[in-house]
Amino acid sequence: MSEILCQWLNKELRVSRTVSPKSFAKAFSNGYLIGEVLFKFELQSDFAEFSESRGSTAKLNNFSRLQPTLHLLGVQFDQNVAQSIITEKPGAATKLLYQLYIALQKKKKTGLTGLEIQTMQPQTNLRLQALKSEAFRERLKNLIPRQTDFNLMRVTCRFQEKCKQMKEDLARMHFEKFEKIQKLEEEQRHFNIEKQRLNRRRQNEIMAKIQAAIIQIPKPEPNRTLKAIEAQKLMKKKKEAEDVANEIKKFEALIKKDLQAKESVSKTSLETTDQTAAELLNTYSDDDYIKKIQKRLEEDAFAREQREKRRRRLLMDQLMAHEAQEEAYREEQLIHRLMRQSQQERRIAVQLMHVRHEKEVLWQNRIFREKQFEERRLKDFQDALDREAALAKQAKIDFAEQTLREKEIHEKISVERAQERYEKHYGICAEILDQILDLCTKVADYRLLTNNLIPHKMMRDWKELFFSGIPIYEQTSLTHGQTEPTEDYRTEIKKRDLLDSKDYEEYKNMVGEWALPEDMVNSSPPSNNNILGHVLLRLIEKSDPSKDNASDPELPSLAVKGCLLGKTLSGKTTVLKSLQNDFPVRVLSIDTLVQEAIQAYKDEEKSSKTPPTQEDDKRSSIVVQKKMSKTQDKNVLEASPVLEEATLQTEAGVKINESEQFRQSGSFLSLSVRAQLGAKSELMLRRGKSIPDILLVGILVNAIKEIPVDQSWLLDGFPMTLNQAKLLEEALTGYRKKVLQLQRKKAQMPTLALGPTTSKEVSVLPSALDFAILLDISDKSALARTNDIVAKEISHKISHENVGYPGTFTSQDKSEDQNLRDHIQHRIVGFLDNWPLLEEWFTEPRNILIKVNAEIDERLLCLKVKEIFASKEINKKIKVEKKLQEKETEKKGAAPLAESPTMTPPLLSEAEKDKELHQAKPSGKAKTQSETQHGKQEPQPEGKGKKVSPKGKAQGSKISGKKSPVDSADISPTPPAPLPTKPGAEEWVYVNEPIPEELPSFLVPYWELIENSYINHIKTVLRYLREKQHSVLSYLHETRTSFQEFLRRPDHKQDFVSQWQADFNSIPDDLWEDEETKAELHQRVNDLRDRLWDICEARKEEAEQERLDIINESWLQDLIGITMNHFFSLMQAEVNRFQDTKRLLQDYYRAMESKIPLEESKKFTRIPLVQLDTREISENQLRIPLVPRISNSPENVTIKPKVGMFLKGRFDPPLEVLEANFEIDEKILLDTWQQASLAISHMVAAEVHQRLTEEEKEPPQLDSKEKSPQSGANKKAKKEKEPPKKKKTEKKGKGKSSPVAEVSPVTITPEEIAEMEKKNELRLRIKEEHLAALQAEEQATQFRLELIKSKALSVLEDLVTKVIEVYRFMEKWLGKRYLNEMASIQKLTEVARYHIETTTKIQNEIYLSQEDFYINGDIKVFPDPPPPTRPPPVEKEENGTLTIEQLDNLRDQFLDMAPKGIIGNKAFTDILLDLVTLNLGTNSFPSSWMHLTQPDLQEITSLLTVNTEFVDWRKFLMVTAMPWPMPLEEELLETLQRFKAVDEAQTGTITFEQYKQAGLWFSGDEDIKIPENPLEPLPFNRHEHLIEFFFRLFADCEKEPPQLDYTQMLLYFACHPDTLEGVYRALSVAVGTHIFQQVETPMLTAEKTSISTVSPIEEFPETEEINVKEEREPKEEKDERDQKEEEIPENANTEKISMETLLKVFGGGNEVLDANRFASYLKTENIYAENLIKTFQDLGAKNLEPIEVNILLKHPYIQDLIANYIDYKFPDIKMILQRSEHAQGSDGERSPSRLTDEKK
Repeated sequence: MSEILCQWLNKELRVSRTVSPKSFAKAFSNGYLIGEVLFKFELQSDFAEFSESRGSTAKLNNFSRLQPTLHLLGVQFDQNVAQSIITEKPGAATKLLYQLYIALQKKKKTGLTGLEIQTMQPQTNLRLQALKSEAFRERLKNLIPRQTDFNLMRVTCRFQEKCKQMKEDLARMHFEKFEKIQKLEEEQRHFNIEKQRLNRRRQNEIMAKIQAAIIQIPKPEPNRTLKAIEAQKLMKKKKEAEDVANEIKKFEALIKKDLQAKESVSKTSLETTDQTAAELLNTYSDDDYIKKIQKRLEEDAFAREQREKRRRRLLMDQLMAHEAQEEAYREEQLIHRLMRQSQQERRIAVQLMHVRHEKEVLWQNRIFREKQFEERRLKDFQDALDREAALAKQAKIDFAEQTLREKEIHEKISVERAQERYEKHYGICAEILDQILDLCTKVADYRLLTNNLIPHKMMRDWKELFFSGIPIYEQTSLTHGQTEPTEDYRTEIKKRDLLDSKDYEEYKNMVGEWALPEDMVNSSPPSNNNILGHVLLRLIEKSDPSKDNASDPELPSLAVKGCLLGKTLSGKTTVLKSLQNDFPVRVLSIDTLVQEAIQAYKDEEKSSKTPPTQEDDKRSSIVVQKKMSKTQDKNVLEASPVLEEATLQTEAGVKINESEQFRQSGSFLSLSVRAQLGAKSELMLRRGKSIPDILLVGILVNAIKEIPVDQSWLLDGFPMTLNQAKLLEEALTGYRKKVLQLQRKKAQMPTLALGPTTSKEVSVLPSALDFAILLDISDKSALARTNDIVAKEISHKISHENVGYPGTFTSQDKSEDQNLRDHIQHRIVGFLDNWPLLEEWFTEPRNILIKVNAEIDERLLCLKVKEIFASKEINKKIKVEKKLQEKETEKKGAAPLAESPTMTPPLLSEAEKDKELHQAKPSGKAKTQSETQHGKQEPQPEGKGKKVSPKGKAQGSKISGKKSPVDSADISPTPPAPLPTKPGAEEWVYVNEPIPEELPSFLVPYWELIENSYINHIKTVLRYLREKQHSVLSYLHETRTSFQEFLRRPDHKQDFVSQWQADFNSIPDDLWEDEETKAELHQRVNDLRDRLWDICEARKEEAEQERLDIINESWLQDLIGITMNHFFSLMQAEVNRFQDTKRLLQDYYRAMESKIPLEESKKFTRIPLVQLDTREISENQLRIPLVPRISNSPENVTIKPKVGMFLKGRFDPPLEVLEANFEIDEKILLDTWQQASLAISHMVAAEVHQRLTEEEKEPPQLDSKEKSPQSGANKKAKKEKEPPKKKKTEKKGKGKSSPVAEVSPVTITPEEIAEMEKKNELRLRIKEEHLAALQAEEQATQFRLELIKSKALSVLEDLVTKVIEVYRFMEKWLGKRYLNEMASIQKLTEVARYHIETTTKIQNEIYLSQEDFYINGDIKVFPDPPPPTRPPPVEKEENGTLTIEQLDNLRDQFLDMAPKGIIGNKAFTDILLDLVTLNLGTNSFPSSWMHLTQPDLQEITSLLTVNTEFVDWRKFLMVTAMPWPMPLEEELLETLQRFKAVDEAQTGTITFEQYKQAGLWFSGDEDIKIPENPLEPLPFNRHEHLIEFFFRLFADCEKEPPQLDYTQMLLYFACHPDTLEGVYRALSVAVGTHIFQQVETPMLTAEKTSISTVSPIEEFPETEEINVKEEREPKEEKDERDQKEEEIPENANTEKISMETLLKVFGGGNEVLDANRFASYLKTENIYAENLIKTFQDLGAKNLEPIEVNILLKHPYIQDLIANYIDYKFPDIKMILQRSEHAQGSDGERSPSRLTDEKK
C-alpha cells in the first residue's frame, strides 16, 4: 500500500519532497505534505500559513488547520490520530493517506470544489465543526509537548552522552594507570627476585669458603656446648625477627588495602562528579573532605609512630643480639687466643665478614623501604591535590557553561517578553486601526446619504463610540430576543446604554442637542431645588444612618514607615544595614520573620495571656485592642483584630479539618499569635506549597505591633505583589471598608435634586507607608551579580584548598547560593510581571514611589538612600506639628461653645428633648452645615427660633416682630431687621422636625422609583428619536437614488435611430445627388425628430407623476406624528416627575406637622398623543387620550396669495399641502404644551389652596392681632400663585371670617403664649419651605416643557425642510434631464442634415440614449475595404555572398555525403567543380562563383585541408557564410558562459530553444526600415537567419530534438587570420578562461610558406590592396596581444587542462565513421594522441590527470605544435573570388565547355 501511495504522491501529485516507504512516517509527521496534497486538490486555501518546521508549534498549527478539511471530506481524524502521526507511529500516516486517497478520488469523480462541498453542509454543522475545531486544537495542544520540552530532552540526552563518554574516558585512564602500576610492580618483583638470587649465590659461595676452611674437630655434645647455647639464642632471636617481619608485612598489606579502597572511593567520586556541577556542589562538602584529610593524616602519623616503635624495638633487639654476638665473639676470641688455633681464627674472621655484610644489606633494605614509604605518601598527597585541582577546573568550566546558558535563557525570555509586548501593542494598534477604518467608512457612508452634510449629533455619537472602543457598525440585531446573549449582543447592549447615557446627560444638563434655543437664551435655566435635596438627604440618612467615623488619634506618631523594593541582588539588604547603623530604624525582612515564626512554633512560644474560650473570643479581641491602643498606632489597631481573625480562621490553603487539629489541643491555643502563624506556615511549606499572602501579611503585622509607636521601621523587599500591597494596606489602615462605605453613600445620593451644599469629593486616603524606594537595576546586572557571587565562592574554595586550610563556607551558604542561581530567572520574571501593577499602586493615588538607580557604587547608593530617609523624617515631623497646631486651634474654637448650654432655657419639654436628639444624630458633616455658614454651633433645634450666633438672634427678633406686638413690647428695642431670607437660600435654616420612623422606609424607595422611571423613560424616548434620525436619512437617500434610477430607466430611442441610420446608408450611390432623394431624407429626419420628441414628453410626464406619488405618500405625516408623540412622551415624563415630587413633598411635610397623609382622589395628568390611524377607539379602551389629526389634501388646500416659509416664493401645490399640514401639527404641539403647562400650574394652585383651607379649619389659638402675620402671609401666597378659580377665593374668604366671629376672650398665661408663638412660627416655616419647594419644581418643569416644545418645533421644521429640499431636487433633476434630452435630439438632427447635404454615408454608429448623443468611433455599421497584403522578404545576391537558401542546400548535400563533417580533399574539389559546372537551373552558388576554375577550387580546398588529406565542410560553409561579425576572445568566452548557464544538466549540448535563449555574440535585431509602400516586401534580416543556420550547421540532427555541442561550435569560431592567435583562442574556449600567450613563442613559418604558395600578387594590384587592408586588423590585434603579453600576471594560466580537452582542440584525424565512398581514405586515430600522452607523462602526469596550462605551454612539443598547427587559421576565400573575377574581366568569360575540358 505504501508503494502505491508513494507512486501517487511522487509521480501524479509531484509533492515538494520525495516520499519513500521507509521515510513515510517521518515525512508526514509535521502535516505539511498532507496540507500540500489538499492544496493541490484546491481544498486547503490557507496552505500559505503551513510551516515545514518540525517544531511542536508548527505541528500544532498544521494539524489544527487540517482538521476541518479532513472532516469535510469525511476522513476519520481526531487528536489520537494526530498524536500517532506526530509521534511517527508505524502505519498511522499510511492509514490516513489511504483514507485521504479514497476520499479525494471520490471528490474528483463528483467534480465538486471545496467551497461547494462546504456550502452543501448545513449551517448547524458548520457551527458545530467550528466548535469541534477549537476543542481539537486545545486537546492537541495538551497532547503535544512544547518545543522547549523537546529542546530540553535533546540537551539532556546530549549531556548524558557527554557524561557517558567522560565516564568511559576516566575508566580507560584508570585502567591504563592500573596496568602501568601492575607493570611497574611486576618489574620490581622481577628485580627483587634477581637480587635475591644473586644474594643467595653470594651466600652459597661464602658458605662454601667457610666449609672449605673448617677443620674437622671432634664435637662435644650438642646440647652442652657453648656454641649450641649460642645457636639456640640465635634461633630464638631469628624467630622473633621473623615474627616482627611478619607483622610488618601484615601492616603493609593493611595499608595497601586501605589505599585500594581509597582509590576505589576516588574512582566512584570522579564518576559521580561528572554528572552535574550542581550535584557536585550540593553533595560534596569542604568540611567532610578536610575532615577526611585530617583523619588520614592522623592515621598516617599514628602508623608512623607505631612503625617507629617497631623499628626501634627491632633495632634494640638487633643491638642486643649484636652485643650478644660481640660478647660471644670476644669469648671465642679469648678461647681462640687461649687455644691459639689459627684455623679457628680464620673461620671466625670469615664469619665476622659475613655478619658485617648482612648488617649492611639489612640497613640498605630498611633505608630503601623507608624511601618507598615516603615517596608513596607524597605521591598520594599530590594525587589528591591534583584531583581537587581537576575538580575545581571542571567546576570553573561548568560555571562558565552555566553562565552562558543562563544568559541565553535570559535573552530568550527577554525576546519572548518583547514579542508578547509587541503582539499586545500590535493587537491594540490593529484594533484602533479597525475602529478608525470603521469610523472613516461610516462617515463616508453617511456622506453619501446626506450629501456631505453629516449631523453633528451623529458625529458626536460616533466619536464617543470610537473613544470608548466600541464598534460603530451594528454587530447583531437587538429587536429579536435571544435565549443566550452572545458577545455581539452584549456589545450592542453596551453601545446602546452608552449612547442613551450620553443623550440623557445632554438632556439633563441642557447642552449639545438640548442647548437653549435663541428665543430662550435670555431666560436663565432653573437652579437646583435645594429644599428637595435637603429633604431627600434627610430621608436617606434616616433610612440608613451613617456610623460616626473613628476619631483621629490624640497624638500622631513621628515614626517613618517605608519599604525598599527591587529585583534580586539589587542591594536592598546592604542598604538597609547601612541605614540601620546611622538611624534608629527597625528593618523587617519577611523571610526572617517567617523563620522566626516557625522557630517560635517549634520552641512553643507561649502567649502572655490565658487561652480564650470560644464564648470570649469577641471580648478578648476587644480587650487586646484596648490594651495595645496605648502603645500602638490607631490605624494599625483598627484593622489588626480583623487581620488576626482572618489569619487564624481563614483556610489560606489549609483545610478546615487540619486547622481544627491544632485547635483541639489546649497547647496550641496557649501559643502566641506568632507561633500560631508559624505553625500554619510550616504546614504549608511541608506540603510543598507557598505561604499565602494573608499569612505573610499577618506575620508582618504581628511584628509591627511589637515595635514602639515612635520608632521608624522599613520593609525589606515587601510587598512583592499587588495583592500583598492591598492586604498590607487593609491591615494597617482598613482603607477598603472606608472606600466601600463612601461608594455606597455616594450611590444612595439623589441625582435629580442635589443637596443644599455641594458634596465634597472623596479625598485620597492616607497611605500606611510614607515612602517606597525602588532600587532599579537591569536584568543583566542582576545576572552578573549572581555570577560574581558564585565565582567568588569557587575562587575562595580553590584558594583555601591550595593552602590546605578548611573552607569558611558552610553547606547552608552553598545551598542558598545554588538556590539563588537556580531561581534567579524566575525571580526576575516574577518581578517584571508584578512591578507594573505595584508601580501604579504606589504612584497614582498616593505618589510615594521614589526610583533610585542601583547600578552605582555601593557607598554612593547608601548615601542617596540615607538622604531620602532623612528628608522623609523631616517632612513627617513637619506634618505632625501641623496636625497638632490644627487640633489646638480646634480646641480653642470649641472652648466658647462650651458656654452655650448655660444660655438655653432651664426647662425643656419632652418633645423639645426629642427634637434635640433628632438633631444630634446626624454626622459631623450634617452638624456643620450651619457652622460653615454662621461660624458657630447651635445647640438648640432650628425650629425653636433661639440661636446663639448674632445672625440667629437677628432672625429670632425678626420672627418675633412678625408675631405680635405683645412680644415686641417685652423685648428691648432692636435695630431694623434685615430682609427676610428666601427658603432654599444659603442663609435659610431648614426645618428638621422629627418625622415618623416608618416614613423614610416608604418615601426613599418611592423616590428611587421616581428617579428610575424618569431616567428610563427619557432614555427610551431619546433612543427612539436617535434611531428615527438614522431611518430618516436612509429613507431620503433611498428616495433620491430610486428617483434618479427611475429617470435613468431605459428608453427605445436608439432603436429608431439605428433603423434610420440603416435606411440612410442603404440608399444606392447613384441617388445621392438627386434633389428629391435629399428632400425625402430631410423629411425622414423630421419624422425621426418628432418621434423622439414624443418619447421625451411621455418620459417627462411619467417622471412628474412619480414625483407626485412620492410626495403624496403618508410617510412624512406618519413620521411627524411619531416624532410628536415622542416629544409628548418627554412632556409626560416631566409632568409625572412633578406630580410624584409634589406627593413626596406633601407626605413629608404633613408627617413633620404630625398630620395624616391625604389620599389623592385625582388621577395623574395624562398628556394626549397624536392619533396616527383613522380607526375609532372607545374611551374605555384608552389609557392615554388621543388627539385626532386632520391632514389637508391637495383638493382641500386653497391657494394662498402668500407662499409659506418652506416654498420661499415658489409656486408648488403639492409642497403647499405639506406646509399646511405642518402648520396643523405645529398648532397641535403648541396646544399640548399649553395644556401640560396649565396642568402643572393648577396642581400648584390646588396645593396652595389645600394649605389655606387646612389653616382656616384649625381652631383659633390666638387673638386677631396674632393672626395678622398669618393672614398677611396667606395673602402673599395668594398673590404669588393667583389661583384661577373664583370658588376657591370665596372659600378662603369664608374661612377668614368664621374664626374671627368665634373668638372669645380667654385669659392666657405668657408661657402658653410663647409656646403657641413657637408652634405658629414652626408651622409658618414649614409652609414657606413646602411652597418654595413646589414653586422651584414648578419653575424647573415649566422650563423643561418650554425647552421640549422649542426642540420639537425645530426638529419638525428641520425634517420638513429636508423632505421639501429632496422634492425640489427631484424637480430640478427632472427638468434638467428633459432639456438635455431635447438638446441631444437637436444635435442628432444637425448631424443627419450635414451628412445629407454632403452626400456621405454615416459609417460609425450614431448613439442616442437618454441624454447622451455621440458618434461611436469604435463601431462601424459597414466594413472597410481590405488592405493589400505585403509580399514576404527575399534575399538578394550581393558581392558573391551565398544566400541562406544556398547555404542550406550545400549543408544538406554535404550532410548526406559526410555526416561527421570530414571529407577527402579530392572528393571535396570534385563536388565543388560539379556544383559550379552544373549550376544552371540549380542556383547552388552565386554568379561570381561561376568563373572559378579547377585550380581555384583546388586552392580553396588546400586552404581548408586538415593534415593534407581531409577537408572540414562545416568550416567551409562557415567561411562562405561571411560577412558576419568576427568574435573577439572575450565575446567567445561570454557566449560559452551563457551556453553553460542554459545547460543546467552540464551535458555539453543544448537544444534550439536553449540556443535561442542564450544567443551569440551578435543579435539579429538590425535597424530595418519598413517601406511605406505596402506592396513592397520587407528587407531581409540576414543576421537573424544566420544565427538559425549556424545551429542547423553544427547541431547533431540524428538526435530528437537536435542537440548542439556548443564547445565544438565555438572552437570553429575560434579561427583567426593569425594562426597562433587562433590556437590560443581555441585553448581559451576549451578551458573556459583566457589563456595568455607565452612570450618566447617561435615565429610561425607555416603561414609564410602558405602565403608564398599563393599565385603572384603583382598581376592583381586590386587584390594586393585588399590583402593589405585585411592584414591590418591582424597586425593591430598582434600589437594588442603583445601589450597583453607584457602585462601577464604572475598567477596566469594556472587552470588545469585534461587530455580529453587537449585532443578536442588538436583534433587532427579524429575517428570517422562516415559510410560513404570517401570513408576508406580517412584515418581512424588521432595523430597527436601518442605524442600528447608522452608529453603528459613527461610533465609528471603518469595517469594522464589534468595539469596546469602554464606548465603544459612550456613543453617543447606543445610549443612546436601550437606554432605549426594551422587548422585554426581563418582561410581567405574572398581573395580567390576577387582574383577570378579580375581574370574573367580581362580574358572574357569562360564557357562551360572549357570548364569541363579543364576538369577532364
